[in-house]
Amino acid sequence: MVKPNPLDGAQEIKDLIVSYAKQETITPLRSLGRYLGFGVSGSLLVFLGAFFCGLGVLRLLQSLTAFDGSSWASAVPYVAAIGALVVLMGLIYLALRRAKAAVARKGSTP
Repeated sequence: MVKPNPLDGAQEIKDLIVSYAKQETITPLRSLGRYLGFGVSGSLLVFLGAFFCGLGVLRLLQSLTAFDGSSWASAVPYVAAIGALVVLMGLIYLALRRAKAAVARKGSTP
C-alpha cells in the first residue's frame, strides 16, 4: 500500500486558494475596467455634445443683427445658451431617471 504524500495535499490546497483568489478578484476587476472605460468615454462624448450644442446656440444668436453687441441685448445670446444647456441637462436627467426605473422594474419582476 502506498502512503499519500502530505505535501501533495498542501499543494492542492494552495492551488485551490490561488485559483479562487484569481476568480474572485481578477475577473471582476477586468469587467469593472471595461465598465469604467465605456462610462468615461460615454460621459466625455455627452459632455462634448452638450458643449458644442451650447456653442452652436450662442453663435447662432450672436449672428443675428438684433444682438449686435451695441446694448444690453448682447447678453441675451449668453443667457439663451445657458438656458439651452439647462434644458439639455434636464432632458438627460429625465432619461437617466427613466432608465433607472426601467432597470428597477425589470429586476424586481420574477
